[in-house]
Formats: sequence, structure tokens, C-alpha cells
Amino acid sequence: MRFTTEQRLDGGVLEREFTLGDIPGILWTPASASAPVPLILLGHPPLGLRKMYPRLVARARRCAADGFAAATIELPGNGDRPRWVAAEQARADLRRAREAGEPVSDEIIDALVLPLVDKAVPELQAALDALLSLPEIGGPAGYSGGVISVGIRLAVVEPRIVAAGFFAGSFVPRAMFEEARQVTIPLHVLLQWDDEGNDRQAALDLFDAFGSREKTLHANMGGHTGVPQFAGEDAAGFFARHLR
Repeated sequence: MRFTTEQRLDGGVLEREFTLGDIPGILWTPASASAPVPLILLGHPPLGLRKMYPRLVARARRCAADGFAAATIELPGNGDRPRWVAAEQARADLRRAREAGEPVSDEIIDALVLPLVDKAVPELQAALDALLSLPEIGGPAGYSGGVISVGIRLAVVEPRIVAAGFFAGSFVPRAMFEEARQVTIPLHVLLQWDDEGNDRQAALDLFDAFGSREKTLHANMGGHTGVPQFAGEDAAGFFARHLR
């Protein structure tokens, strides 16, 4: 891991951009941590770190206010990373289906999501290796948001992730339902009831499939971008309970 930039945000939060091999990322740490702090990995949709930055930094500020470090990395094929032709083709197929008013087929969903999961999860694990080796970060670690299938795989294979907050707003391949049954860590799942791009019943079925003994579904009225502020407060409380 190599830090490339450093700046202090309002409130003294330290923001550092880094590279991990050829993977860009950002780390935020609280202003006045007297001991190593827990870490929350911030997931995000495949839109690029620069486009997602305003939302990510808002989430990171809240993490820092609660005494946690937060970090994120660029997804494969996004931002300044090398083009991923197969992923671009899958996104094009998705756009064509939606523009034609056709249902999104399992084949399109599999092509869109499964290769991303296979590539992104080992990179997140490598990021965990590097971040948890820093003296200011001591664990435990949580995962918040992003492509839900990435979070599912990470929760299954990565024992250092002890709690996860998922956003039920992305396509989920059928194969991921079986992996969901293997998830046992505490979960906080956010569902926007009228999300125009989300299959509500599939989201409910996925929640039912999770094997965790502690799992909470937080459903609110409204579309994909209409998440109420208090939903974020509830998610913050969830991580405070499990990472402290």
C-alpha cells in the first residue's frame, strides 16, 4: 500500500488516497483516536470512485464521528482502472433490455454480477490485509453497502468481517442465494420499498435466505435515492453495537 495524497477534512478527519498495486483507494481515520480503531469497508456501485466520492465521504465522516476508520477501493473496470470489456458488454445488454421494456434475464444478471464478485472480493481481502496492518487500525472490521452480491461473498469467505450492512438495491444472481444461506454474521439490510430498479420480492427472498441468527430488515417507502436520514442513523447504531 502506498499513500499518494493526504488532507484534513472539517472536524479533523484525515483523508488519504492510496494505491494497492494498481487499485486506487481512499482511507479516512478519526481526528483524535488514542488507540487503534475498528474499520468499516465502504462498498459502492460500479460508477467510479470520483462519481461516488460525495456519498462516500459523507458515510466516512459518520464512521469517523463514531470512532471508526473507513476505507474504499475502486471496483475492477471502473474509474482509472483498465477497461473490462466483458463488464461493459453486460452493462450494455442490461441497458438494451431496460430500454426495450423487457425483463432482465438471468443470463444478463449472471454476466453482470458474478465476474465482478469473483474479481472484487479477493481485492477487498487484499485491502483488508494492508489496512489492518496499519498501526492506527486494529479491527474488528465491518462491510457497508455497495453491490450486495459482493458483500455476500465477502461475508462468507472473510472471517475478519464481523458485521455487514447491505443495500438491497442491485441485481442478485440465483447462485448467490445459496451463498446467502452460508452467511452467519449479524446483518442490517436496507430496502427501499418502491425502488424502481430493484425486484422487491427477490430482495425479501434473499433476506429470508440469509443464515444469520441476527438479521434486521429496515424497509422504507420511497425510491432508490430516497433513503431517509434516520435510516443511516440506524445503520450507524448497528455498527456501533458490533464493532466496539
